[in-house]
Amino acid sequence: MLSLRVLGLETTCDETSAAIVEVSRDGTRRILSNRIRSQIAEHAPFGGVVPEIAARAHVEILDRMIDDALKEAGITMTNLDGIAAAAGPGLIGGVLVGLTTGKALALALGKPLVAVNHLEAHALTPRLTEEVGFPYLLLLVSGGHTQLVAVEDIGKYRRIGTTIDDAIGEAFDKVAKMLSLGFPGGPAVERAAEKGDASRFALPRPLLGRPEPNFSLSGLKTAVRLAAEAVQPLNEQDCADLCASFQAAIVDCIVDRTRMGIRAFRQQVGSPTALVIAGGVGANRAIRMALQRVAMEAGLKCLVPPPALCTDNGAMIAWAGIERLRRGMTDGLDFAARPRWPLDEAAAKPGARA
Repeated sequence: MLSLRVLGLETTCDETSAAIVEVSRDGTRRILSNRIRSQIAEHAPFGGVVPEIAARAHVEILDRMIDDALKEAGITMTNLDGIAAAAGPGLIGGVLVGLTTGKALALALGKPLVAVNHLEAHALTPRLTEEVGFPYLLLLVSGGHTQLVAVEDIGKYRRIGTTIDDAIGEAFDKVAKMLSLGFPGGPAVERAAEKGDASRFALPRPLLGRPEPNFSLSGLKTAVRLAAEAVQPLNEQDCADLCASFQAAIVDCIVDRTRMGIRAFRQQVGSPTALVIAGGVGANRAIRMALQRVAMEAGLKCLVPPPALCTDNGAMIAWAGIERLRRGMTDGLDFAARPRWPLDEAAAKPGARA
């Protein structure tokens, strides 16, 4: 196997990131640099990500992030073997910034370009940090995405289950917003839940026990709103108890849905090599611990990337680029940015989530 060193660019939402990842001839993987600049401060006053502000911030800082990544890695552009840029799904303005920059670098340097599916990068991240073979079951919980996916090979994905309304990350953000906990919502709800009584509010567990491993969170979100209205005005303990009750309901739903996902995987694909959790919500400690128990019950390894690799970052883009370059999979400079880009193209339907 040839050694490869790839620059990865991530600009699909509100993190600007440039990273360099290397795989040596003996298969050793190393993150040489992974520069990440969050835009939380810019978007916090609005309670969510503003696409125009995000795109402008990417334009203003990406060049400097690339320079910093190269300096930290101790290399120059000529030492790169390829350029990988997230080409979607995501906010189209931000995607265009990173992809256009990647194309320009690939053209100027005469290096191959890999247009990376941001979701595929999350799906493959565990292979950067662990020895895991195909096929494995992926619980993808990243921002607006909640899916159970059979990862059968590079570029070969089978959706086992998905959300029929809100994604888990969206539900956390919306609950945080209604309780005035700030942005981003996931960490804020988790912090508040640590001080709360999870048994105080009886909240629903949508789709619990259903054989199809899909998710539904809109009813739970509505139940939180109604519970909050019933105890107005809210004090700090009310908020903590609501967050703890909400998080407990989410954990129960994820555990039940994932168990059904494992069953469906075994029926449709065969024996998974592992249960993998990827995406920002995977950084939630209660969710991680619950899924580790599910995996143990099923006789599977549970793999969760380190927190810094759960959220959006350039290292996962660079690694996905390496995985594809090793298969000879490259893209032309005419590759179009994609605001929606499902992992399983066959499973996508009009109106379905990418």
